[in-house]
Amino acid sequence: MSVEHSLDPATVAHVSARDAGVDGPRAPIADDKAMLRAARDLTKDLYDARGRFYWPDMLLSAGIGYASIAGAILTDSAGLALVFGLIGALALYRALMFNHEVAHIHKDALPGFRFAWNALVGVPLLTPSFMYEGVHVIHHKRTQYGTIEDPEYLPLALMKPWTLPTFVLVAMLAPIALIFRFAVLVPLGAILPPVRRVVWQRFSSLSINPEFRRRPGEGEMSRRIFWQELGGFVWSWTLIGSVFVLGWRPLLIALAILSLTATLNQLRTLVAHLWENEGEPMTVTAQFLDSVNVPPPGVLAEIWAPVGLRYHALHHLMPSMPYHSLPEAHRRLHRELGDGSTYKQANHPGMVFLVGKIARSTMARGR
Repeated sequence: MSVEHSLDPATVAHVSARDAGVDGPRAPIADDKAMLRAARDLTKDLYDARGRFYWPDMLLSAGIGYASIAGAILTDSAGLALVFGLIGALALYRALMFNHEVAHIHKDALPGFRFAWNALVGVPLLTPSFMYEGVHVIHHKRTQYGTIEDPEYLPLALMKPWTLPTFVLVAMLAPIALIFRFAVLVPLGAILPPVRRVVWQRFSSLSINPEFRRRPGEGEMSRRIFWQELGGFVWSWTLIGSVFVLGWRPLLIALAILSLTATLNQLRTLVAHLWENEGEPMTVTAQFLDSVNVPPPGVLAEIWAPVGLRYHALHHLMPSMPYHSLPEAHRRLHRELGDGSTYKQANHPGMVFLVGKIARSTMARGR
């Protein structure tokens, strides 16, 4: 049953000003209590993380990714190497995105999954789960989302036009930067506490806010950090040592593929939000409208926003919902709330539209 559900006046004022490119203070967005209530009441049975989705998806993605890297290294055909490289980048990208799930699911929900993901994906790609756990949760705190304390937020739509290409292209250097972190900075920090403090505060989280400083890990987290950093240290030097055994070609090909993976993730990050908040705390509904859903029927979003990330706005309403339940949650809410609802306002047609929207905003700002 579809229920007519109009935007409240504050939301209308915000959306109208945003779409018109109007500068100056924006009307605050009040919480849409009907939408929040529907999100709570219609999805109570969708919160169980089911291993029959997680395990095959993660293992198959990682397996295809590593096999494709091997294929790109072993083939003598440049064209075939490019095909293998693209498949490998996409498969490892999907495998890597399970880090987002690891950061959200309850520690007892999928026994062994965190360890397996770190052993098969996190440590080999030098992005173990400690770089996201304990950090990403801040991005979901109501009073910290979109503020200076949010590690995953920058008002990109309100910045200069050159910031967008810089934001994306810098990700190409991520694989080299990660090798340097684990091979050089980790052992140096073990000897020099001031170095360790700086590395932990500034280079130990998958964040985009340059002002963010990470606090020390505690308890069980500190133990996981130790073993994951040790694994990253050993693996980074294994990669460096491979040059003396196999030559430069295998490592350079692998780094090129992982560079493409990192760039894809940065592009996805660029369009995960509208980035229109100037640092003030926001209501849950305002955070939802600043986030992005790219629902079906389009299929490309499942490639560039895998593991449920095409429903990123919905995820901000229900952060602990497992990725395999988000499509059904979206169908229920869309059916119940209707096309005229606040929920509909967070749905967007695709990456090209979103990049263009943010780029136009930056160019208008530049003028």
